Amino acid sequence: MLSRLSNIAPLNWWFESGLALLLLISLLLIFLLYYRMKRFEDSHLALRTFLSGNQLDTLLQEYTRKVEEQDLELKKTSARLTPIEDKLRDSIDRASIIRFKAFEDVGSDLSFALALLNQEGDGVVISAIHSRDESRVYGKPLKHGNSTYMLTEEENEAVYKAMEGRKI
Repeated sequence: MLSRLSNIAPLNWWFESGLALLLLISLLLIFLLYYRMKRFEDSHLALRTFLSGNQLDTLLQEYTRKVEEQDLELKKTSARLTPIEDKLRDSIDRASIIRFKAFEDVGSDLSFALALLNQEGDGVVISAIHSRDESRVYGKPLKHGNSTYMLTEEENEAVYKAMEGRKI
């Protein structure tokens, strides 16, 4: 095969032609890559700079700072809110009153059972029994809606209605 090529032109000429062809292809690739790199740089610059003239990295730093500030504020708010929620759970926020007629000889339902409870069902039930001659008031402590003392039907109803309230 080499002898046929050398009959057409000397072998040096074939090697030089091959190298020239490789050099031409390499130059073409270099120009193509340069053109693509230039387009990439222009796109990158357009991405970094908005119409307002603000730089993307400056905006990102500013937003990062703002998010960190908000995170700090959220932690402070959470630290303040936790004791408030604990106090709210312990405070009386559910109440119910049941009025009833304790004795037949009394004209209307002047007696009552009042349940005052917190979120856990702890509190007190207060009963007032009214008759013609006297009135008596009783208080019974409650823990989780139950008492160590015997509750009347009206007291149980007042506690049940108070316990129906929504918990936090």
